[in-house]
Amino acid sequence: MEQLPDFFSPAVLERHIAHTMSFYYPRCVDPSGGFYHYFRDDGSIYDRRSRHLVSSTRFVFVFAQAWRQFGDPDHRQMVRHGVDFLRRVHRNPDTGGYAWQLEWEDGSARVLDADNHCYGLAFVLLASSHALMAGVEEARGWILDTFALMEKRFWEHEHGLYADQASADWALRDPYRGQNANMHACEALLAAFRATDHLPYLHRAELLARNITQRQAGRANGMVWEHYTRDWQPDWEFNLHDKANLFRPWGYQPGHFTEWSKLLLQLEAHGARLAGGRDWLLPAAQDLYAKALHYAWDNRHGGLHYGFAPDGSVCDADKYFWVQAETLAAAALLGARSGAERYWVDYERLWRYCWAHFVDHEHGAWYRILTADNRKYSDEKSPAGKVDYHTMGACYDILPALAQRRPPVSS
Repeated sequence: MEQLPDFFSPAVLERHIAHTMSFYYPRCVDPSGGFYHYFRDDGSIYDRRSRHLVSSTRFVFVFAQAWRQFGDPDHRQMVRHGVDFLRRVHRNPDTGGYAWQLEWEDGSARVLDADNHCYGLAFVLLASSHALMAGVEEARGWILDTFALMEKRFWEHEHGLYADQASADWALRDPYRGQNANMHACEALLAAFRATDHLPYLHRAELLARNITQRQAGRANGMVWEHYTRDWQPDWEFNLHDKANLFRPWGYQPGHFTEWSKLLLQLEAHGARLAGGRDWLLPAAQDLYAKALHYAWDNRHGGLHYGFAPDGSVCDADKYFWVQAETLAAAALLGARSGAERYWVDYERLWRYCWAHFVDHEHGAWYRILTADNRKYSDEKSPAGKVDYHTMGACYDILPALAQRRPPVSS
């Protein structure tokens, strides 16, 4: 039986990040601009023209984090390559918005979907923040501009949350409101604060976290529901028959519970600089994590299922890579913060599962989606939105937590 690596070793995680990066770089680079977004298991590109704002921004994050961890100047050059495409091709200079989807061929762009999404702007803010932390000084102004755009076009003061989607000319006709855009806005604002030390970013991230995980959860059985009406009441029917929707699936999302758990702990780490106190953050993080494991852990095949219904039954039994990755990060941060060994037991158990089923040890990166009994659906490893931002990002989140781990006392 093959010996498993030591998942508590920083060197093991760093090697895993490097192996994942080797799947994408340098084959992901389009010399004419930006990056290719669509890869099969073996790394072959199956769509060279389509570009999605989420992948374009996440590639900037991936290369910025890699440069800060490993110091390879080629990675910082890729950060510049990525933000150039964002600013020059995705961004509409007349409206300030960013095209959600486009085609790029021979240096020419054709916009396929010009709608403006708060989710997309959150990732523009995240990319700009990480670009600044990677030494791209021009990104300081882009952070300011993007935050101002989100405030002007999506912020709803009476609800203390961001709206979700606007037309190309910024009309907010769509009544849909969603927690996912606000969760990633919280993540991006935390990054903007780390990049600039500008307190309003931290305080806005804190407000989003409180309103989603406390007020909105109070309207949805104490848990984070995904979909809401215009006045931020739970919409229990939205996408009821589309449980695998890429950005708006029906059902409670345990991966978002653990992702929020991680973000709450990252907020708590700022302590006295928070506006509303920190006492609620650890209990809320523990509660969301516990509910995710309770409802979604698969005792038979391992890993966490994708979604569960309001009655607690699993509504989507598939296993998604990002759910496992975010839960790994949450377990490590909870273990480091609380000192409770049970979180580290979860962490190691989940790593063993992912190592056996999700990690492609031959080609690199993680498979995207598996059946409940851990079989692949296809050889599409990285379609739009993936780029292993979650998996490498989780490793970067885990590394400092490992340094704080107290080894268990031998009996």
